[in-house]
Amino acid sequence: MSELVHLDVADDVATITLDSEHNRNALSRQLVSELSRRLDDAGDDDSARAVLVRSAGTVFCSGADLTEAAGGGMVEGAKALIALQRQIATLPKPVVVELAGAVRAGGLGIVGAADLVIAAESVTFALTEVRLALAPAVISVSLLPRFTARAAADLFLTGRTFDATEAAQHGLVTRAVPDAELQAEVARSLGDLVKGYPQGLRETKTLLNHDLVARIDALGDDLARLSGELFGSDQAREAMTAFLHRTK
Repeated sequence: MSELVHLDVADDVATITLDSEHNRNALSRQLVSELSRRLDDAGDDDSARAVLVRSAGTVFCSGADLTEAAGGGMVEGAKALIALQRQIATLPKPVVVELAGAVRAGGLGIVGAADLVIAAESVTFALTEVRLALAPAVISVSLLPRFTARAAADLFLTGRTFDATEAAQHGLVTRAVPDAELQAEVARSLGDLVKGYPQGLRETKTLLNHDLVARIDALGDDLARLSGELFGSDQAREAMTAFLHRTK
């Protein structure tokens, strides 16, 4: 199989690129597994002080791989997404997400768990789970601490699309910048981060993410089971099948 996630290290930064354009960087088993391995490699590389997660193509992440989900057995996939969010939150180096393309559903879990998120103003987001008879269960562990209760209710229940400026207002995104300024802003943020000493970055990140990690540990297993049950339900199978037929 072709590699779906690439890692390059240069100038104190480990850059991880999602490159599964055929399914819009959906969270397939292969992509999640490779992303986890690349994060481990980046965390272990002493030449990198910060980690950048970005995407190739026009979509950052389209959420769950519905082709796999329609086949059932999503509990393990849900557990893997819980573990991925925890891995990002506990990586001993700050994780920056660069958003140049749309983010949907499960992909927001990567955004929620990251330390800094820089988005182009044209980027859109949507928590579309309710429209597929699902709930944003496993990604709620990292998203709910970012949102106010009112914002979460609005975005989770309606499934509506919202832009990067609104995402920044709600606390999901650190900064939304004009598209032409995205790379410069990401480079500036990384330049500031790599001035920190590894011990300082590691221990400060631990302080910042203490409550998030405790939340993941307390709720992760139950949310993974709930997600698996929802994906396996008759309503969700019907909704996913209809969606896949519409997108063919």
